[in-house]
Amino acid sequence: MVDKALVLRKLAELEEYLGQIREYANITVEQYSSDWKIQRIVERTLQIMIETCADVAGHIISDRKYRIPKSYADTFKVLHEENILEKDLFETMDKTAKFRDIVVHNYDVVDTSIIVIILTKHLDDFLTYKNAIINMLKEGDNT
Repeated sequence: MVDKALVLRKLAELEEYLGQIREYANITVEQYSSDWKIQRIVERTLQIMIETCADVAGHIISDRKYRIPKSYADTFKVLHEENILEKDLFETMDKTAKFRDIVVHNYDVVDTSIIVIILTKHLDDFLTYKNAIINMLKEGDNT
């Protein structure tokens, strides 16, 4: 059985991080590119948000004994396979996990325009993820 209190606490943390990063939601590429402090805050906060989402997924996967994921991105695929995440949301979360790998492991230079697009157009994807998990928890109450 999924530890609802733990998952809900993680989702509350996600929402807190989302509130913090929204401060930068109207930033331009030029502003972002010229301020290393903003870059560090935004990239690290996005990393934490993505890791929180993967952590939630990991708890659900473990508790429900779904197949073991091979990577951060694969955790979201498992949730999709188990009909917890719709295809579009899975694809979005898959991209965020790959973005996290770039930030964490310095696989490539982070494209500032991609960060600004995330900030200006895709922050609500994290709320969509949160809502999908909450819906899964509610459905679990009805079974």
